[in-house]
Amino acid sequence: MTAAPGRARQAAGWRPPATAYGLGLAVAGVAAAWGVHWLLPAVPLLTASVVLGIVAAHLPGARGLVRGVCRAGLSFAGKRLMRLGIVLLGLKLSLNDVLGLGWATVAMILGVVTATFFGTWWLGRRMGLRGDQPLLIATGYSICGASAIGAVSEVSDSDERDVATSVALVTLCGTLAIAVLPLLQHPLGLDDVAFGRWVGASVHDVGQVVATAQTAGPAALGDAVLVKLVRVALLAPLVAALAASVRARGRAKAAAGEGTATGEVAKRRPPLVPLFVLGFLAMTALRTTDLLSTTALDTAATAQELLLAAALFGLGSAVHLPSLTRTGARVAALGLCSWVVIAGASYAGVLLTT
Repeated sequence: MTAAPGRARQAAGWRPPATAYGLGLAVAGVAAAWGVHWLLPAVPLLTASVVLGIVAAHLPGARGLVRGVCRAGLSFAGKRLMRLGIVLLGLKLSLNDVLGLGWATVAMILGVVTATFFGTWWLGRRMGLRGDQPLLIATGYSICGASAIGAVSEVSDSDERDVATSVALVTLCGTLAIAVLPLLQHPLGLDDVAFGRWVGASVHDVGQVVATAQTAGPAALGDAVLVKLVRVALLAPLVAALAASVRARGRAKAAAGEGTATGEVAKRRPPLVPLFVLGFLAMTALRTTDLLSTTALDTAATAQELLLAAALFGLGSAVHLPSLTRTGARVAALGLCSWVVIAGASYAGVLLTT
């Protein structure tokens, strides 16, 4: 008889995990984003998720929840669920498909990514952007949009506001590409295949690539997605190189006696190849074996999109528009310059390789 009151007190004192409220809000946000995508198919699910996250962060009724009890869960979604989504993204890429493109096209993609990444990073630093914004914007524009920003922010330990600002910018430009690039196909003299490759090499997010390329038919869509996924594959070496750089800076600080002790620096430095990047590579290797059925791949693709949608809703909810007024013009200018660089380099590369 004495156990019942104890159980009652235990039940009365039970509290859900700190992340539960925010994860619940992220699920609701993904459901709303899916509704937007269903009503307006031209709007990718991931784009709608970011936008709704930003709206939730500024809506009077939801603003208090987003900044208060839901913050832990939304941050969890923006980091942990992003990792899982990136791992599953590896199942979209087969090494056989990459080889089928030809070495000239692969070299073109590598050149476009390299020029966009280093050009954007250098220009962002010259413009005096805060924190890791130059690095994150360069990563998002050159590789795969918000997913790449989330991956790099994990190893660089970037401020959440820098991550959110970069995601908002790259999402905006990628969304504009859906409307702008199809209008340029015929003036630029591109056939459907060349247009698809241009879209795959220059548009940021996979969903935005699909929405843009499908306007020119299935041939354009197939090449666009394949070229885009080769860009996605470059995320792994970039993250590994960044992790090595962070470790090297930590060792240099420890040797110079700056900051924390050597043991603390070693404890905080990221692994040379983060676990989620290894997972991405493992999924790519698995896809190459052709062991997975179409049903399994379709299920994984759905799970990957939902995970990334929840993560992007969480990142969007961290955007604080009033704080962008101080650097908004410079951030927008960097985004426009980077967009011109990647579109121009991609166009030149497509003309040389098709």
